[in-house]
Amino acid sequence: MVPLDKVKNIITRHKSLEKELSSEDIDPKLFAKKSKEYSSLESIITIAKNYLNFETEKTDLINLVEDKSNDKEIIDLAQKDLSQLIEKKKKYEDDLKLFLLPKDEDDNKNAIVEIRAGTGGLEASLFCADLFKMYEKVCSKKKWKLEIINISKSEAGGFKEVIFSVNGNDIYSYLKYESGVHRVQRIPETETQGRVHTSAATVAVLPEAEDVDIEIKESDLRIDVFRAGGPGGQSVNTTDSAVRITHIPSGVVVSQQDEKSQHKNKAKALKILRSRVYEAEKRKKDQERSSNRKSQIGSGDRSERIRTYNFPQGRVTDHRINLTLHKLDEFLSGEIHEEMNQELRLKEQNLKLEKLNT
Repeated sequence: MVPLDKVKNIITRHKSLEKELSSEDIDPKLFAKKSKEYSSLESIITIAKNYLNFETEKTDLINLVEDKSNDKEIIDLAQKDLSQLIEKKKKYEDDLKLFLLPKDEDDNKNAIVEIRAGTGGLEASLFCADLFKMYEKVCSKKKWKLEIINISKSEAGGFKEVIFSVNGNDIYSYLKYESGVHRVQRIPETETQGRVHTSAATVAVLPEAEDVDIEIKESDLRIDVFRAGGPGGQSVNTTDSAVRITHIPSGVVVSQQDEKSQHKNKAKALKILRSRVYEAEKRKKDQERSSNRKSQIGSGDRSERIRTYNFPQGRVTDHRINLTLHKLDEFLSGEIHEEMNQELRLKEQNLKLEKLNT
C-alpha cells in the first residue's frame, strides 16, 4: 500500500506549482527549478489521481456486481472492469513507489570530477591517468562535454591530479557512483620479477553548484595571486596569474594556475570552490538527517574502497554490489561502463524500496 497522504501531497503540490508558475511575481532564479519539479509531477499526476479514486470506483463496481436486479450482461461487464481496475491498482502502486523514492536533488546537475593518485607512487599516477582516459571515453560515448579544469602531470605520462567538469543531461545521477577509492592490481613495466603491485587512486564527484544553490559572499573569500610555477620550479610566465582562493568560514582552499589569464584562473577556481563548499554543506545535512547515509550506494564517500581493477585476471569488481565483470579492457574503454552503472542504480533503488516498505 502507498500511504494516501503522500499521494494527496503530490496532487496538492502539483496544483501549488501550477499556480506559482503562472504568476508574474515568481522569482526568475527559482523558475527553472520549479519548472523541473512541475514536469516531474506531470509524469505521475494522472496515476496519483487514479490511485486516489480507486476505492470509490471499486465500491461503485462492486455495487453493480452485487445488485441482482441488473442484467447479467451489465454484471459481467462490471466484473470485468473490476478485475482490470485491481490490476491497474498494482501498476499504480509500483509507479508511485518508484516516484516516491527519496531523490537526490542534485541528480540533474552537471558534475566536477577530481581524480588523485593515492598509494603506489608512479604506478598510482599512471592509474590516475587510466581512469581519466576511461571517463573521457564514457563521456564521448554519451556525447557529454568534458572540460579539463586543472591537471598536474607526473613522470611517464601519469597524473598526480586531474580535475574536470562534465556537462550534459543528468550527469551527476550517473557519475556519483564513481566516488571512492579505485584500486588497481597489475605488474608495473619496471617490475623485473613479474610481481603484481597494488596501488590506488581517489575519485571525488561533486555536483556543480549554481548561484541559486549556495551563496558565496565576497567578504568570506581571501584571494591571493602569485606567479605560476612549472615543473622543477621553472617559471611558466612572468606575471602573477595564478590564483589561490580561501573560503574562510569552511576553510576550503582552491589554487588554479593552468591559464595564463588571472581572470580565467579565478573563474575556474571559484567554480571548484563553489562545488566543494556546496558538497560539504550537503554532506553535513545528509549526516544530520540519516545515520545510515554511508550504507547508501551513491553516498559519494571518497574514503570507501569501491572497485578493484585486476589486470592479470582481466576483471573489474565493484565491492558495493559484489559484481565482477571479466571484461576489463572493455570496461576501461567505456564500452560496458553502463552495465556496471545500471546494476549500481538498481541496487540502490531496491534498498530505497525496502526502506519505503518498512
